[in-house]
Amino acid sequence: MALDPDRRPEWLTFDCYGTLIQWDEGLQRVAADVSAKRGGNIDLAKLVQAYDQREGELERNAPFKEFRVVAGKAFPAALKDLGVNANETDDGKALVEAIPTFGPFPETLDTLAALKAARFKIAIISNSDDDIIAGNVAQLGGLVDQVVTAQQARAYKPSRLIFDHALTKLGVGYDRLLHICASPALDHAAARDQQFRCVWINRGTYRKPLADYEPDQTFRTLTGLTDLFPKLGWMNVS
Repeated sequence: MALDPDRRPEWLTFDCYGTLIQWDEGLQRVAADVSAKRGGNIDLAKLVQAYDQREGELERNAPFKEFRVVAGKAFPAALKDLGVNANETDDGKALVEAIPTFGPFPETLDTLAALKAARFKIAIISNSDDDIIAGNVAQLGGLVDQVVTAQQARAYKPSRLIFDHALTKLGVGYDRLLHICASPALDHAAARDQQFRCVWINRGTYRKPLADYEPDQTFRTLTGLTDLFPKLGWMNVS
């Protein structure tokens, strides 16, 4: 699939962690610190996969649990999966407290600034809590217009509920937005099922595309947006 030049979106909606904010890097940093304290030697690449699995299980299981609970349980469980003698209370708290400090990718601020200059509205749709993500959003230079969280919607991606909440909050339909994300399992699944346009930022992690879905565009970093959009005539500001 390819983006249609005649369908310029009003809103660009972004996944936060892994797309705008360095999630894997932050997670691995906290895991390395905890592992060192516990006397373990952890495979950090496997840690990301183990954490994703544990987090996904908790997010899918009813009743809804806020993200601080999910992350606080998933992190020590993933550490234990890899042989670290984790403390469920202290180590879970260490991750939850660290997440708001995770910073943006090197190209994030310049890309968002260029998109704002071209008069796009920018939103984040994230499987997070309001107070946790606030620390990450504060690092984005005031370039984000709206933030939609799982806590607000009481549902996690890929559920339709969080995207319906986003549409209501933004006051638009899917035809007026383009979603940019790094997670096939969450965001691609939603784009497939709810049929909205989607750009994949494939940063070369272990996360692989779905067998039954192809995003409209794929880039290695966010700079792909500011390379492509002028060719589509989407950066022209009258």
